[in-house]
Amino acid sequence: MHKMAFTAVVVLLGVAPALAQTSPPLEQQRTIELPGVTGKFDHFAIDLHGRRLFAAATGNHSVEIVDLAKNQVIESIAGLGKPHGLAWVETTQSLYVADGALAELRLYRGNPFKLAGKIKLSDDADDLVLDEAAHSLYIGHGGANAANPARIAVVDVDTFTLTADIPTSAHPEALDFDAKGHRVFANIADSGEVAVVDSTTHRLSAQWKLQQASDNVPMAYDPEHAVLFIACRTPAVLLALDATNGHEFARLPTGTGADDLFYDSRLQRVYVIAGAGEVHAYQFDGQKSLKPLPMLPTAAGAKTALFVPAHSLLYVGIPGAGAHAAEIRVYATPSSPQSAAGSR
Repeated sequence: MHKMAFTAVVVLLGVAPALAQTSPPLEQQRTIELPGVTGKFDHFAIDLHGRRLFAAATGNHSVEIVDLAKNQVIESIAGLGKPHGLAWVETTQSLYVADGALAELRLYRGNPFKLAGKIKLSDDADDLVLDEAAHSLYIGHGGANAANPARIAVVDVDTFTLTADIPTSAHPEALDFDAKGHRVFANIADSGEVAVVDSTTHRLSAQWKLQQASDNVPMAYDPEHAVLFIACRTPAVLLALDATNGHEFARLPTGTGADDLFYDSRLQRVYVIAGAGEVHAYQFDGQKSLKPLPMLPTAAGAKTALFVPAHSLLYVGIPGAGAHAAEIRVYATPSSPQSAAGSR
């Protein structure tokens, strides 16, 4: 009797890790409907204090502002070309929008939002990242032709002036910032490399060529372990680079058409948002090892998202088509306090 009980406990203990490994890394918490919004999304931004989510509805030529307390759209900035990168800056109470078709960085303020300024850039103004300490925005733009050279623009958010325009070999895709090392990382997808910019001198300090991988679109930086995670489309792989020298130390298959990537420092997990309609999650051990976790299916064309570490929530943009309006699905990590909330 006692032997059988002991055996059962051993078996259960052996099964528990296996069950944990197959449980989803994210759980859907709720859905936010966006009536009348069609087409695909690009990037998102968050106003933590005001509990607002900003969504670049590129296919709808608008930026949608969502009240997260009410789970509904409260405002829409219409008449845009192709809004891509977004940044909400608390210190200036301003929303910054990089518009690829208008080739501009636009500044919006007020309630409701009104256009307060614009800076001309090259075509395909894209992703952007904020250096909070220096009050500077870095915006990737250009690269289509000689008349629109590839650059990383630097804008002072307080004065809304262009302070530098750094040349790159081709169009910059995703950007991320290393506050401790005073560096900006930029994925240069067309040449399969990572450009590293010194944020104090605004000069290119390094160029890291990827090995047997290109179309490197999204990235995320882990400052604690000095690791740069990069998702490539050709082939579809996730790379982990030593951010001190650019050397690759891990590589795993990932989803097709990766367009966004986030690092969850609390759980040491990587989330790759793939255009095939999947979120691919990976566990990082903080040293040299990446392990795939169960894949989360979303919807076809759901290629961009925003992970908010303060709430352990992932907001995924679901494109609208035909009679089906766009929506934003909210996913929580299982251990998140937000995950207990019901979905709608």
